[in-house]
Amino acid sequence: MAPLQKTNKIWHNGKLINWDDATIHVMSHVVHYGSSVFEGVRCYEVPSGPAIFRANEHIQRLLDSAKVYRMDVPFTRDELVKGMLETVGTNGVWPCYIRPLVMRGYGEAGVNPMNSPIEVYVINYPWGKYLSSENEGCDVCVSSWTRLAPNTLPAMAKAGANYMNSQLIKMEALMNGYVEGIALDANGFLSEGSGENLFLVHRDRLITAPLGNSVLPGITRDSIIKMAHDLKIPVVEQMIPREMLYIADEAFFTGTAAEVTPIRSVDKIPVGKGDIGPITRAIQKEFYGIVRGEKADRYNWLTPVPVRSKQPVGV
Repeated sequence: MAPLQKTNKIWHNGKLINWDDATIHVMSHVVHYGSSVFEGVRCYEVPSGPAIFRANEHIQRLLDSAKVYRMDVPFTRDELVKGMLETVGTNGVWPCYIRPLVMRGYGEAGVNPMNSPIEVYVINYPWGKYLSSENEGCDVCVSSWTRLAPNTLPAMAKAGANYMNSQLIKMEALMNGYVEGIALDANGFLSEGSGENLFLVHRDRLITAPLGNSVLPGITRDSIIKMAHDLKIPVVEQMIPREMLYIADEAFFTGTAAEVTPIRSVDKIPVGKGDIGPITRAIQKEFYGIVRGEKADRYNWLTPVPVRSKQPVGV
């Protein structure tokens, strides 16, 4: 992946500050205990200009994650959406990735986080494809690392601490020559990738694991389910045994970063014929058509960004 390219401004607690001024103290609670929740959001370039994909839904999930961790966010959903629009519009950088972040800052040491202040940031920066191009499948493995068991860390909250587990899954896959790993849940059923939801196609049905299998309620996951219904593709949410990976006709990842990424092989076993199947193609066509402005935004998923002009990055 390319190095991170900084932009000009970052939104912090309601005000825009310089990128280089967005620093925290080494004794901030988040540094020692992972006490943060965050979102990953894409802003696309459509013919009319930049537009944020499912802005309201992403910020609602951010607030839901914060509520689980007893983090009182001092901004409403509308104010945080406005913060994303202001950040992208001011920086003039798109298409881009947007990172809203709620964290516990410098206050008290110790596991109890309640007296550490809540800090809220919105950052945006250019970012391209995550796993592969949409026309290439990726080679993945089943990880030896298991997803978080129920009643340990809440999988429905998108918390920074959860991604220590994701890092183990990802590093293991990369060290073994794969681009991604698929994790099982505590009971041995399919869960998700290190940072993506997982879909299989078996006998013309689209299958994905339910939230009870330690699955993040993905915004892109929800979008794919909605589009599949409209495309008359049967969708089933069910517990999925590992071996379904090896007999599936098609498989793909979804997520803000992954978008819709086909899976070519699992544990060096080809998925189907080892190429992108017709259902994956149909879903890709619908998804990318909407986010690129080639198809009508019939779900009202895109929020236009008011901008002055497009700026070079790295300033």
